[in-house]
Formats: sequence, C-alpha cells, structure tokens
Amino acid sequence: MRTGTIPRVLGTAAALAALLTTALAAPAVAERSTTPGRAPAEAAAPASFTHPGVLVSRPQLDFVRGRVQAGAQPWKSAYDQMMGSKYASLTRTAKPRAVVECGSYSNPNNGCTDEREDAIAAYTLSLAWYITQDSRYAQKAIQIMDAWSAVIKDHTNSNAPLQTGWAGSSWPRAAEIIKYTYSSWPGSGRFGTMLRNVYLPEVTNGSHSNGNWELSMTEAAIGIAVFLEDRAAYDKAVGKFRGRVPAYIYVTADGSLPKVAPGSGLDTRAKVINYWQGQSTFMDGLSQETCRDLTHTGYGLSAISHIAETSRIQGQDLYPEIAARLRHAMGLHAKHQLGTPVPSSLCGGSLKDSLGPVTEVGFNALANRLGYAMTNTQTLTERQRPAGSNNLFVAWETLTHANNPA
Repeated sequence: MRTGTIPRVLGTAAALAALLTTALAAPAVAERSTTPGRAPAEAAAPASFTHPGVLVSRPQLDFVRGRVQAGAQPWKSAYDQMMGSKYASLTRTAKPRAVVECGSYSNPNNGCTDEREDAIAAYTLSLAWYITQDSRYAQKAIQIMDAWSAVIKDHTNSNAPLQTGWAGSSWPRAAEIIKYTYSSWPGSGRFGTMLRNVYLPEVTNGSHSNGNWELSMTEAAIGIAVFLEDRAAYDKAVGKFRGRVPAYIYVTADGSLPKVAPGSGLDTRAKVINYWQGQSTFMDGLSQETCRDLTHTGYGLSAISHIAETSRIQGQDLYPEIAARLRHAMGLHAKHQLGTPVPSSLCGGSLKDSLGPVTEVGFNALANRLGYAMTNTQTLTERQRPAGSNNLFVAWETLTHANNPA
C-alpha cells in the first residue's frame, strides 16, 4: 500500500473551473478527462433502493443457498472453505477502537488489521446465517457490528482513506444481509450513524493517489449510500466511478494517451506517463497500476466489479458502460498470469505478483450475463476456485458469484 498526497476533491463549481483552466493550458491531454456517454454528474440512484443490495441480492443468496444445500460444485467447496475460515468462528471477539491509525503499508498498524478482518468476519457470518438459517451466525455478526459502532470515531494517518474504503466496503454487505433478512437488529440505526459520520466523509470525495484508492473508496461510498438510502451520496459515488474507470483502464479508442480523472492535474504527457508507472506504450486493458504490480491492479479491478454489481442490483446497470474496459483488463492480466510471455513493450517485459481472488464477480457479469468471450479470464477464474479472501475487502466470491444467474 503506497501512500501519496491525497488532496481533497474540489466542489462542483471549483472542479469545473479547474478543468477549464487545465483545458486551456494543455488541451491535448485535458480534453481526454471527459467520459464519453453520460456525464459523471447524471443522477443514478434508484427511486426505491433494493435490499439486501450491496454486492449480493436476495435472489443471488437464494441461488447460493440452494446450490450449497444440493452439494453442487463449486459452491459446496467454496462454502466449506468459508466455514472453515477464522472469519466464520462463533467465538470471535471483536477488537474495536475509537481511532484506527494506519500509516503507509499499514505502518503503524493500530487497529487496521483488526478493523478490516472484523468487517470481513461480519460479512462472512451474515452469509453463513443466510445459507444455514442458524441464528447464532446472525447474532455473532450483530455482536461484531455493534461493538464497532459503539466505539469508533475516526481513521488517521496517511492510509486512512484506503483503510476506510476497505473496511467500509465490507461493513455494508454484512449490514444489508442482517438488517433485511434477520428478525431483529436493534443496533442497526447506530450502525448507520457510524457509516454516515465516520466512514462516508472519509471516502466520498475520492483520491488522486493510485487508482485503486479511489475505486475502493467509491465502492465503500456506494455501499454505504445503499444502506443509508442516501440518493445524493449514491449519485456522487457513481459520478466518481464514471470519472475514474476510464482513467484507470486504457482502451485503444482513447487515443495516444489514457484518459485522466477529473481534477487530477495530469495536464501533460509526461505527467500522465509518470502516473502510469512510466509506461509509455498503451494497449487494450492496460491498467494505471499494471506496471506497479498485479496485486494492486487486482484491487482496482475488484472494486470496479463490485460497484457495477451493486448498481445492477439497484436497477441501473453500469456494466455496459465499462464492459469493454473491464473485459480487456481482466483478459490482459489473466493471460500473463497464466504464463504468456510479457512483451518488452509492457512494463519492460516483466510483471510482478498476481491478481488475487478477484475475477469471479466481473467474469460472471461479463461472460455469463452479457455473453462476452473471455477465455483467459475463465481459465484463471476456474483455476483459482474456490476463491477465498484477500483479507482486505474481497471474500468468498466463488460462493456468491460463480455462475450465479440471479
């Protein structure tokens, strides 16, 4: 987790003024900051929110429950993996604290791992509750969420925005399942207040650090907006998404340079190339972080998939807007992770690390629902099953999204 300067995003009027100034100074690059099609500010929130509706819906959960009960694969092995993990333990003790302090690479780590893993545990336990209908899992999830909502006040130090984005992505998934499928959660109002006052202000204005930061923060923002039924926060998150995805994944239709996110200040070719880790040759599916490493790229692709999946559940499917970019990105990185030699024109002929357990959601949406051919992504996805957790904000996606038609 690399830190960087995280300037606050400008308000609407100021941002527009900044963009106009940039355009006059360097039109060849600044013109590329606009996203084709819908403007980022366009309303996207549903008139009525669907619950549970963050990453997983009730029909999706019902499909999973039926597959597990039938002992069908790969869902049964994925379920067994989840239930055997530390996150499903009924003896887990939450470790909340008032201030979570996370520096670069989580150093110092004052509550960072505890918060992320308690949030994943709450989500894991909520899935276990729905599949088993054993109330002990729901009660344990509630216990963890109530423990944190009673204590936490702030996130501090350089990694605070990213930490808040990671934990803030998992909390609403758990909260949605428990609030809308379990009989009683008296503390749900206080939990919502925690999300509104502690998490949302930290993530809603985005980031101009590496793109996975803003994407994870936006995932948290849209999930929180669904739980709070906050249409303005939802619309703002979708605006961030529409500005960031074209600036994170390149396609040849973009021209000689990648697009830039609104307000980024990347107004020269040299600045853009530097931001893209020094890569000056662009190809379909290249990510802004590809030449950094595949792991951070995986964080960004995962968050993109999660946001689009939540939007689909909420009735305005964002997948068609970003399908070409996400399909090419997943395919390019999967191809090389599977062993295809890396050309010298790509990151000097060498890629680091691996994507992690992040392909199930996007692959199911693009290949199974929308019908795109994705041979490399399919091979990698099936090879990695059952996909577990990255212990940050990704968990059990073979269980929840493998071949899920709902």
